[in-house]
Amino acid sequence: MAREPRGGGEGGEQQRGRRGRDRERERAPEREPGDELQDKLVTINRVAKVVKGGRRFSFAALVVVGDQKGRVGYGTGKAREVPEAIRKATERAKRGMVRVPMREGRTLHHDVIGEFGAGRVILRSAPPGTGIIAGGPMRAVFETLGMGDVVAKCTGTTNPHNMVKATFAALTKATSPRSVANRRGKKVSDLLGPRKEGAEPAQEAAHV
Repeated sequence: MAREPRGGGEGGEQQRGRRGRDRERERAPEREPGDELQDKLVTINRVAKVVKGGRRFSFAALVVVGDQKGRVGYGTGKAREVPEAIRKATERAKRGMVRVPMREGRTLHHDVIGEFGAGRVILRSAPPGTGIIAGGPMRAVFETLGMGDVVAKCTGTTNPHNMVKATFAALTKATSPRSVANRRGKKVSDLLGPRKEGAEPAQEAAHV
């Protein structure tokens, strides 16, 4: 005579399912600060390796990750499958994030030029309402960084990898008046001069 399995029937399956969900909930780690990071896939390239039996295909991904609050990073990953390549690139991007000083949380404090290999980019600060005027790879960097107003121009190669690396080379050169003042042992007002009342509203009206 066949024995009925322990906890047999639909009720037993539902109970086991609830126990399994409870165990998964207990094992689930708490949400880390990096979970709210935004990632963008810049480009993915298929690479073919010729071997004796034919060709083996793999995929190389370039991903940009940022918190939209002044921190951004990029990473590359290579794997036999696309999801695995993106996962590797995202992990490397999270490990190599840098902080970029921004004026009013929306644009650069000054114009800056970045170069990497044959890539050369020019980043310029912009008034409010300008938006992101940049090409695809650079736009992905600024959107994940959280920069709302910037004008960027690529004057070298249009290779996405070199463009992203040149953009990061430029962003690492960006400084803020506070950091310059601390380095020179002065006050911010000594560098920028006395603030004129009504100067900024007049400039904003002129741009409108």
